Amino acid sequence: MDYIKDVFIIHLLNVKFLLKIVSGTGRLNLLSGGIERFRRFMLIESESTSSAEKLVASLGGGLGIILISLVSYNITGATGAALIVPSMGAAAVLVFAVPHGRLSQPWPLLGGNLISAFVGVSCYKFIPDTYLASGLAVGLAIALMHIFSCVHPPGGATALAAVVGGPAIHELGYMYVINPVLINVLIIFIVAMIFNSFFAWRRYPAAGMMRFIDAETATEPLEGMIEKAAIEKAISDMDLVMDVTTEDLQRVIKLSLDHANTQKISPVQIKLGHFYTNGTHGPDWAVRRIIDESCSEDPKKDMVIFRVVEGQRFNTADSCTREEFARWSAREVFPNTPANNN
Repeated sequence: MDYIKDVFIIHLLNVKFLLKIVSGTGRLNLLSGGIERFRRFMLIESESTSSAEKLVASLGGGLGIILISLVSYNITGATGAALIVPSMGAAAVLVFAVPHGRLSQPWPLLGGNLISAFVGVSCYKFIPDTYLASGLAVGLAIALMHIFSCVHPPGGATALAAVVGGPAIHELGYMYVINPVLINVLIIFIVAMIFNSFFAWRRYPAAGMMRFIDAETATEPLEGMIEKAAIEKAISDMDLVMDVTTEDLQRVIKLSLDHANTQKISPVQIKLGHFYTNGTHGPDWAVRRIIDESCSEDPKKDMVIFRVVEGQRFNTADSCTREEFARWSAREVFPNTPANNN
């Protein structure tokens, strides 16, 4: 009887254990693990972009497409506009939501769309089968964008529209490259340039942004800064097309290391002629340069005069105590000169 009793107790414990897995903590763990695997597979990452940045990108994209839609409608009619505007809508996402991205810059925007438009028209004219012409138009457009270093995802839609756009597009022939594609690209370029100039933390093209790095200016590779050649070799080894410049990758790596080390500026590190940033995102971001200072016997009364060289209150000057300036500063930065891009 004792043996039967022991077996019964063991089976009962096993049943309780299984029920716990199915209906309790075990099920939650299984669910949590499944969600995490799904997030990795879908590449769902947390969004760190500020609300101001999201609003600006949305307004800019909307404004650009309003103007492009008007041009497309007046040139090709409603049917043509329905096919052209989507490719420009994709371009608007790039130049307004990712204005500093590599694929968003003027050459990819201009070259990618014009080359793709030319390829699309040529495929329509010389390949009678619509399905074959459509595939070749997009495939050849991608190949040529790679060859001419102007990969721009909306270019695929621009090429495809030339083949399947219907009579309104087909009647334009190679004029499609100039009118409306070139006109639309110029509109979105001009709107992006003007619109982004109103917001100190973003510029278009990216070359218009005054770049700063977090290491001493020198002709040799900077401390903590990985050389461009090493980054380019790594990208080549991975055989990737990345929507970020090697300069920005340098800065991301260096900033990550700085944040990991949780460095903090002290008053004695605030020096005349040097640049400092508060390290925030969005409209509050700024870079200040110390343009004058007054020393006192009491360190707490030391004053500094600074000029804002980028960001909030651009090109204004003000003064504060050295301690107040140190509390505002997150880190020292340096103008990103060509010598820093080794």
